[in-house]
Amino acid sequence: MIFSKRIYKELQAIEKDPYTKVSFSLVNPNDLTKLKGSFVGPPDTPYENGTFVVDIDVPSDYPFTPPKCKFDTKVYHPNISSQTGAICLDILSRTWSPIYTLESVLISLQQLLESPEPSDPQDAIVAEVYVKKKAEFDKTAREWTKKYATPKDTSPNSSNDELEYSGIEPATVEIFTSMGYPKDRVIQVLLDLDYKKINTSEDTKINSVFNALG
Repeated sequence: MIFSKRIYKELQAIEKDPYTKVSFSLVNPNDLTKLKGSFVGPPDTPYENGTFVVDIDVPSDYPFTPPKCKFDTKVYHPNISSQTGAICLDILSRTWSPIYTLESVLISLQQLLESPEPSDPQDAIVAEVYVKKKAEFDKTAREWTKKYATPKDTSPNSSNDELEYSGIEPATVEIFTSMGYPKDRVIQVLLDLDYKKINTSEDTKINSVFNALG
């Protein structure tokens, strides 16, 4: 299909771009329409140093119709639902154009974190806090970033000790951390599911982990 070729070319271009600041992975290696995108929160914002994961569903008439996107990572932001991850962003609806790419979508989402639009909110309550109590908004957004978008412990020794103790293969953890999920969260899910080792061809197990990660 034409749209599948378009997606494949986009992903190949991103993979070869040494300067890209976003990443993508397939939920199912055999399905180019289900993706996870991730990017780092913009500096000098409450989202700095956080890694944000976005669920992307590409329609069959892409690029003539925009992809359906929602945040998997909980975000405190006027234009993102704090409950569902739904996004209010022009290029995902009325101003979409076939010249946009999946990469440009993630870059736009990164810019949205940097420059909220409280006058056109997805989450009216958060938007009101942003307008009337900016310091409180910044504090809460920073706390959410630390809680939901930042690993609790990123020290190499701590991670390695936990893996050695749990018996989980490091390569299995890497499958999911490379997509932006915090290592400690991945380890806990693998422990809960009792998956010590997963090969990249084991779609059922990989999907089970994705579902548990949310």
